[in-house]
Amino acid sequence: MRFLILIFLIVNLYADVKQEMFGLYQNKKYDKVCSLGFDNFNRYKSDEEFVSLYAFACLNSDYIDRLAIPTAMLKFSQEARANSAYFSVILMQKKLLYHSLLDGYELSELKLPTTSYILSKVFDLYTKLGKHEKRTFYLFEDPKDKKLTYKLYLAKDYKITKMVIEEFYDTMLIKRHIYW
Repeated sequence: MRFLILIFLIVNLYADVKQEMFGLYQNKKYDKVCSLGFDNFNRYKSDEEFVSLYAFACLNSDYIDRLAIPTAMLKFSQEARANSAYFSVILMQKKLLYHSLLDGYELSELKLPTTSYILSKVFDLYTKLGKHEKRTFYLFEDPKDKKLTYKLYLAKDYKITKMVIEEFYDTMLIKRHIYW
């Protein structure tokens, strides 16, 4: 009997974590979902719904480096593999764009898949520049909405240089994305 009670408690505890994450995600509390998923990842890493929810929350809160492990783990269902491919593209674009901005690596010859995620949009616009002189910052106009622009630049702090993408609607800053 104790064994059944213990299993029931464990199942309820698990359901509570996943349910809490889902509720927070629906309320766009992506940072909290990403943190909660990170804290509980080892316990639920075999649940692809949990891993996908965690990864999408981390993506939406710009913790892109946290996508590496979920990308490797999502492989047992068609949906999981599609999510894994999506995360892989964004992670690769982030790494390549950072490498190009910091080290001058040439990207214009690359033909990569893309996504609708902000980093992918900026990556695509940056690669369309072709070979160019290094700039302090880059301004890009969204091809689908002329009022939407993106500013791409590097910001140095005391530990590491970060890549920053600022989204503007007209002249108003909507969001600042910071990656390293």
